[in-house]
Amino acid sequence: MKWLMGGLLVVFVILGGFLLAESPIDSVSWKAPESKPMTGPLTPNQRLKQADLLAKGQVYGPEDTTISADGVLYTGTQDGWIVRVFPDGRVENWLRTEGRPLGMVFDARGNLIVADAWKGLLSIEPDKTITVLSREAEGTPFRFTDDVDIAPDGRIYFTDASSRFTQPDYMLDLLEMRPHGRLLRYDPATGRTKVLLRNIHFANGVAVSPDGKYLLMNETWKYRILRYWITGPDKDTAEVFVDNLPGFPDNLAVDAQGRFWVAFPTLRNSQVDSLHKRPWLKDLVAKLPESFKPTPQQYGLVVAFDSRGKALTSLHDQQGDHLQEITSVNPHDGKLYFGSLHNDRIGRMAIADISGLEEATNE
Repeated sequence: MKWLMGGLLVVFVILGGFLLAESPIDSVSWKAPESKPMTGPLTPNQRLKQADLLAKGQVYGPEDTTISADGVLYTGTQDGWIVRVFPDGRVENWLRTEGRPLGMVFDARGNLIVADAWKGLLSIEPDKTITVLSREAEGTPFRFTDDVDIAPDGRIYFTDASSRFTQPDYMLDLLEMRPHGRLLRYDPATGRTKVLLRNIHFANGVAVSPDGKYLLMNETWKYRILRYWITGPDKDTAEVFVDNLPGFPDNLAVDAQGRFWVAFPTLRNSQVDSLHKRPWLKDLVAKLPESFKPTPQQYGLVVAFDSRGKALTSLHDQQGDHLQEITSVNPHDGKLYFGSLHNDRIGRMAIADISGLEEATNE
C-alpha cells in the first residue's frame, strides 16, 4: 500500500507540474475550411517516383535549389552549408553561412541571394564574400527568414515566416495560430527594407510573376496562396489567389510558360484542424515533448497552377519513399528540381515528361 501511495504521489506531482507549467504559446481558435477530396488534376498518382535523384545520400535537408549561369546547382542544407552539385554529379560543400540557408536565387550580377532562417537576407559573391542585406524591418528583427525572389527591376522580395518563433519551433507557430509572418521588399538601390504585408499566418514561399506585375506568397497555416499586386490599379493590395489547398504549401516558383509550381511538404492533418478549435488543448500540446506532437505524413506532392489559380496537374509520391517532404520545386531549362527539408536527395524531372500538362494548359 505504501508503494502504491508513493507512486500515486509521484504521478500527482508530475501531472500537477505539467498542468501548472507555463505554455510556450498563447494560442487562439481557428476554424479550418472543410478539406476537399483530391480529384481531377489533384487525383493521387505516383508520378514523382519517375524523378531522377541527385546527390542521394550526400546532402541533408536541401530545402531550396537554384542553378547558376554555368549550370551548377546550389542548395542549402540543415547543417548550414551551401552545397554545389555539378552537372557531372560531383557534390561540393561550398560555403557555410553558420545559419540555416533556405530560399535562394541568383541576382543579375551572379550573386547568390539567400534567405537564411537565422542570419537574415544575405548576398554571397562568387568569391564567397557574404554581405548581410537585411536583418530587421520596422524595428522587428527577422526570426525566420524563409524564401526569396527577385523582380525584373532588381528589387528583392522575401518573407519572414514568423517574428516570434524560430525555424526549429515552427510547430509552435502552427499551434498558436497567430499571424506573425510578414512579406518584405529589399531595394538594392537604397539599401532599405519595407514591410509590404503583415499579420500573415506563416509567410512562406514567394514568386514574382514574369512580367513583375504581381507576386504569389504562400500563407502556409491557412492552406492558401495570396496574390500581392506590385503594379497596376490594385498596387500594394493583396487577394486570395487559391485557398483550401490539400496540404501545407511551402515554396513556389514560376516557369517559362507562366505556370506556378507549388511544393507541399505534407498533406493536411485532421488532428491539427481539430486542435485549432480548442486553444486550451493546443496550449497543453505545446508543452509536450516533440514525439507527442502531430507529425507530418510521409508524402510527396507538387501542384501546378495557371495564372488564374486553376490547378493544372499534380505530382505525387503516395508512400514518400522516393521523394517526400518536398519544400521547393524550381523550374529551370525545361526541368523541375525538388528540394526537401529533411530528405537526403534532390529530385529532377523533365517537364515534357509530365503527361497531360499541355492539354490542361490549353483548356
